[in-house]
Amino acid sequence: MAQGFKTMALIETDQLEKKYEVGDSIVYALDKVSLKISSGEFVAVMGPSGSGKSTFMNVIGCLDEPTTGRYLLDGIDVSDMDHDALAEIRNEKIGFVFQGFNLLSRTTALENVEVPLLYSRQIPQDRTDRAREALKLLGLESRIHHYPNQLSGGQQQRVAIARALVNNAPLLLADEPTGNLDTKTSIEIMDLFVRLNEDKHITIVLVTHEPDISAFSKRIIRFLDGKIVSDKENSP
Repeated sequence: MAQGFKTMALIETDQLEKKYEVGDSIVYALDKVSLKISSGEFVAVMGPSGSGKSTFMNVIGCLDEPTTGRYLLDGIDVSDMDHDALAEIRNEKIGFVFQGFNLLSRTTALENVEVPLLYSRQIPQDRTDRAREALKLLGLESRIHHYPNQLSGGQQQRVAIARALVNNAPLLLADEPTGNLDTKTSIEIMDLFVRLNEDKHITIVLVTHEPDISAFSKRIIRFLDGKIVSDKENSP
């Protein structure tokens, strides 16, 4: 859904393109994508493999750069930032949750959650206190000294979510966050996302190929061949 830049939004893209040369051909992973996601929204991004949804997630997560077009994150044009500037804004503005949890196996839950704070100038005790609070919010106060292999899949994903929240970033990007979880645990994780969105007003953009998971969101954007083909409100 193409929208202009009349009002401030957390995410705004304008004619965003990402293209690759494959032999003599040019393949568009993103093809003139323009949209706006306001602060406090819960958006699911869907589409088949190769549709562009993962490329879109990487671009808005400042993990990849567009070929052309503009991307404003919280009002800041990040389209042409260098790698150091992107890393800084990524740490300040975005929390990431992945399908594979991506926890450090030889560190405790508490130490895993502290990792994003290592790039800040906070004293160690403040980092520990914030990590402890994040784990408490996720119901893991009794698991702070456990290692990943001592936690269930759902508990590991909760640790990953606590790590994504510890910097108080306004945006949480979740890439297939329930892909490695059973149905019951997946529902628990999605209920947690709903609570974080509604109670903490955290903006959530979630990539999924599962209709049951996208049903928890308030808006569903569908990609196909690098283009947005559908952008509709949803009643969770």
